[in-house]
Amino acid sequence: MDTPQRKPAGKTPPPGVRPSGKPLTKKQRRNQAAIRSVALSRRPPWQSPTVITSVSVGIVAVVLIIIVLINQVGGSNVGTSVPISANVASILLHPNPSVISTVGSGSQPGEMVKLPGNTVLKDSSGKPMLVYVGAEYCPFCAAERWSMIYALSQFGTFTGLTQIESSSTDVYANTNSFTFHKVTYTSPYIDFVPAEVLDRNQNPLDTPSAQVTAIFKKYSTPPYTSTTGGFPFLDIAGLYTLYNTSYSPQILANLTWQQIATKLKNPADPVTQAIVGNANILTAAMCIATGDVPASVCSTSTIQAIEPSLKALKTPTS
Repeated sequence: MDTPQRKPAGKTPPPGVRPSGKPLTKKQRRNQAAIRSVALSRRPPWQSPTVITSVSVGIVAVVLIIIVLINQVGGSNVGTSVPISANVASILLHPNPSVISTVGSGSQPGEMVKLPGNTVLKDSSGKPMLVYVGAEYCPFCAAERWSMIYALSQFGTFTGLTQIESSSTDVYANTNSFTFHKVTYTSPYIDFVPAEVLDRNQNPLDTPSAQVTAIFKKYSTPPYTSTTGGFPFLDIAGLYTLYNTSYSPQILANLTWQQIATKLKNPADPVTQAIVGNANILTAAMCIATGDVPASVCSTSTIQAIEPSLKALKTPTS
């Protein structure tokens, strides 16, 4: 194949003018101007400098708008929390008594450990405290929150609960859950004290109080928990803690918030057995702390059937 010819460096002469080392005459310059004028007059409207500039500005504006919309919808902000959807809230925040009684403990291990002593940890108003320390990136926290919210919703009301995914780079990536960051919980029976200490990208988030920090340091260690300083940490009124997460996040893999919530209507579904079964165990532990109030929650045959096994637990020594 022949090598293509290259144009010599320098400017290409204007139309109608031949390359020459001699300066242009007046006549040649007039001819050149006339040619440029005719060429411009014959240019399609869309090639005019004004139109091209306007179109370019418009394209840039459209691109910027698309980028903003992508970010808002979730392109690069997949883990950003959004308010809990009405459909999910209607199921999760309003536990079904029939489902609760049918599931029972759901054959779940519970993973409860008895803490030393029998003194109930209470706040200044006399309500038993439920202390939670976790992190938004943590997939195990993501799983545990479903059971916690289901159980706590029977004792009080959540405000500001938002949906969020666990880390995209950790195990059980992008587990759909919720965050307790900036959440308000109101109850006449339980004082829920949550702290999400790290966000989805493992940056600092909530700062626990001195009391919560002391509790976490004292009991977030073997034999009360499986690892030192691990998440999630849950202290139920100074009586019980979680040795491990109640169930594996694997069961929630590839399920949306709505799909998980919908499953909670079916007592036979494995997801319901895990979430509601462990919620019932948490509920029984909280009922022990409150002295079985409210009766509408704690005096049911389901909860009364679970309580004896929790009361029989012995504090581990090693």
